[in-house]
Amino acid sequence: MQEVTEPTFVDEQPTGRRRLIGEVLIVLGLSLGASAVYSVVAIVNRVTQKTALSQQTATLNAPLSNREVFDLIYQFLAIFFDLVPVALVAFLLWQSARPHLSRLGIDFRQPVRDTGAGLGLALIIGVPGIALYLVGRAIGITVQVIPTALDEHWWTVPILLLSAARAGITEEVIVIGYLFNRLRRLGWGRWTIILSAAVLRGTYHLYQGFGAFVGNIAMGILFGWLYTRYGRVLPLVIAHFVIDAAIFVGYPWAAATFSWL
Repeated sequence: MQEVTEPTFVDEQPTGRRRLIGEVLIVLGLSLGASAVYSVVAIVNRVTQKTALSQQTATLNAPLSNREVFDLIYQFLAIFFDLVPVALVAFLLWQSARPHLSRLGIDFRQPVRDTGAGLGLALIIGVPGIALYLVGRAIGITVQVIPTALDEHWWTVPILLLSAARAGITEEVIVIGYLFNRLRRLGWGRWTIILSAAVLRGTYHLYQGFGAFVGNIAMGILFGWLYTRYGRVLPLVIAHFVIDAAIFVGYPWAAATFSWL
């Protein structure tokens, strides 16, 4: 009988650097990187229409079903699955020693300080953000942003708060905590990381217009600088949540009071 020769397997495991780049691309492809691509396509679609950019709208929280119970189910599922990439980066950067998520800049040792810093940061960013939005609308580079078009149900406010939490957690944990850690490991410099992450943040908001693009880049630079200085993500998450929650929940009142918005 002919002797059978064992096949020779070549180790095709990528190098550490290549593997890290692949990991970053996969994480972004599952989350905010995909949002950035869709946003670029959306703004090209907007500016090539006959309708002026300032006359167009972008709805952030839209109904997903005309049946109340299914709208609630769809809204909750959308929020839940949007947070799965956050669970992925937590898994990737988890360490056995406490605090387990310190590589993401997350620990719960200073809740009062983190909350106070987050509230202060929300105030610092919120007022100029509204002003920039109004200027963008006035000069025609920003669409009319409708924070919510949900009908009034018993679950509307809780869902809007969860939606605000989703935005704060997803953006700050992935764009700040995760991306900064991985880009540092790839040898990127401090300001290269800050500016690159800020441009990513601006890009996935581009569907709202060029004013939102510029405003979110500015926010990203500030958040990135604060993170490199203090190494804490929770104040950024809290600030982001407070800003979005105030906008989402307060929009029906604001729309009725300031109809020209």
